[in-house]
Amino acid sequence: MKALFIGGTGVISTAVGALALARGWELTLLNRGTNAARAPRGARVLTADIHDEAAVKAALGDERFDVAVDFIAFTEEDVQRDVRLFAGRAAQYIFISSASAYQKPVAALPITESTPLANPYWQYSRDKIACENFLMERYREEGFPVTIVRPSHTYCGGKAVVALHGARGCWQTLARIRAGKPVIIPGDGTSLWTATHADDFAVGFVGLMGNPHALGTAVHITTDEGMTWNQIYAVLASAMGAPLCAAYVASKFLAVCGRAAGYDFEGPLLGDKAANVRFDNTKIKRLVPDFAPRVSMAQGIRGAVEYLLAHPELQTPDPEFDTWCDRVLAAQSAAKAVFDGAHLA
Repeated sequence: MKALFIGGTGVISTAVGALALARGWELTLLNRGTNAARAPRGARVLTADIHDEAAVKAALGDERFDVAVDFIAFTEEDVQRDVRLFAGRAAQYIFISSASAYQKPVAALPITESTPLANPYWQYSRDKIACENFLMERYREEGFPVTIVRPSHTYCGGKAVVALHGARGCWQTLARIRAGKPVIIPGDGTSLWTATHADDFAVGFVGLMGNPHALGTAVHITTDEGMTWNQIYAVLASAMGAPLCAAYVASKFLAVCGRAAGYDFEGPLLGDKAANVRFDNTKIKRLVPDFAPRVSMAQGIRGAVEYLLAHPELQTPDPEFDTWCDRVLAAQSAAKAVFDGAHLA
């Protein structure tokens, strides 16, 4: 069985590629070659920019695939191009959507694949919805063999689970914990979140590859477990060997403060991480009977921190985000002081 991955060197795609190879798939990655060192061992790598259709056609020639997966399609224009490229070339096309596309705020839990798609807070999610709508229309009208996969928060050894971070990744949040500095937790930390280890996600995803029952349908792949953000940050602090100094800040306030510094927190918070989520995974388990997440959230979060601590090259400082956190907390403290003073007067 032959698979083509567009991209193939990210958190999700690296784990999926490694498992696909282990299960005997012949895997080709097509990307710009900027992260060639992260390609799974045993994969063939073709260098071309997916946005250059002529270059892609030249790189692929007359080759056909059992599965084509685009890990870097984000807009309707991207999937329109993919339909032109892969109709008749791939027996199955898998689109990576997002569980953030589900209705916000969610009207009822657990979230199933029939939960409405509507996210007024995040353009990223609305673009994914537009992609899904276009692809399903092509399936209904032309038989384009699409499968839609909706990941939620998926992480690996080098990517710890945090609710808020700057432009350079999660390390600065961990550094604040280690330094005993206040760490911002959106809201009051009691909203329930789900994070899925990439190795567990890969089992569900590879089980969909070449699966005829997956054609023309959408499915999310997440762990069944949930933890509050307070619980998640407690595990992070424990793994860092330091007490947690939690600082609670309203998500809407964080979104406003973020805009002033060039951060987009409205979508990732109000449109995703600030919401209570719990997913019903009945559908993926029916399609892929061996999907049974084995990495608990606490185990995986601790493992991700330990991996970062063992790899200093991944500990990227983010002084801008660090300063921004201090400014937000100072602004909140100043506002509280105004009202405390008025009460005393």
